[in-house]
Formats: sequence, structure tokens, C-alpha cells
Amino acid sequence: MIAETVCAAVSAAGLGIAAITAYRKRFLRAARIAAYSLVPIGLVMTGVVEWLADSAFSPTAWAGFGVLGAAWLLFATTRAVERRGGGGGTRKERKAAQAAQREAIAPAASAPSLGQGSRPAARPTTTPRAAGSTDPGDDFSDIEAILKKHGI
Repeated sequence: MIAETVCAAVSAAGLGIAAITAYRKRFLRAARIAAYSLVPIGLVMTGVVEWLADSAFSPTAWAGFGVLGAAWLLFATTRAVERRGGGGGTRKERKAAQAAQREAIAPAASAPSLGQGSRPAARPTTTPRAAGSTDPGDDFSDIEAILKKHGI
């Protein structure tokens, strides 16, 4: 009975604050406050508050929460052990599985797939330059001419 009274008081106070907020011409905020303030009274009307109050003082409910906690702890522990690599089998079985996995990979997988004959010929270290360009700066002469033409 006390929980229902407290929820009703919280809802009334929230609706009062929403009315003051609406009076200040902040209608969107007032509507949001009104929505939040109607939740506790809605919970009272649906019976959720009474169910929670009955459950909070029930030893059977607390034992149920304990069982749920133990189940969660078992799930978490088995998941952690599985991630560490200790999931199932003996040490010999795990080593055999790892060896089989290594053998499944092709041993020459890291070698290049192209033979020596199919590679393109290596470029000579000194390349003859075109007759017109003797300086590497000449490569940009066309670009400089365009920039000067546009006044840049």
C-alpha cells in the first residue's frame, strides 16, 4: 500500500512540474515530463508495483534470484574457459588437432607462385633521358606555363 501511495505522489508532483513548464511556454519539455510522470501511476494500475513489493519480501523469490545468479556464473565461467582454449579434450587431443590444422595449410604457400621465367625484365639502373629533357625540373615546365598563364 505504501508503494502505491509513493508512486501516486511522484506522478502528481511530476504532473505539477509539467504544468509549470508548459506555463513557461516550453511545451515539448512539458510533454516529456508529463510522460515520465505518468509511468509510476501506470505501473501501479497494472499491478507491477504490487507484484514487485510481494516479490521483494518473499524468500522464495530471493532463492530464485540466487539460482539465476548461479546459472549466470556457470555460463560466464564456461565461456571464459572456452575462450582460453581449454574447451574439451585432453592435452594430447588438442596438440593433435593443432598439428592437423598446420598440415592442412600448403607448405609452399609462402613461396611465390610465379616462376623466374615469367617475371618482367629488370630495368637498367641508368635510363637514357629524352633528348629534350636534360633536367628533372623540365618535367614541370608545362605546368608552370599553365599556372603563369592564369596568373598563379
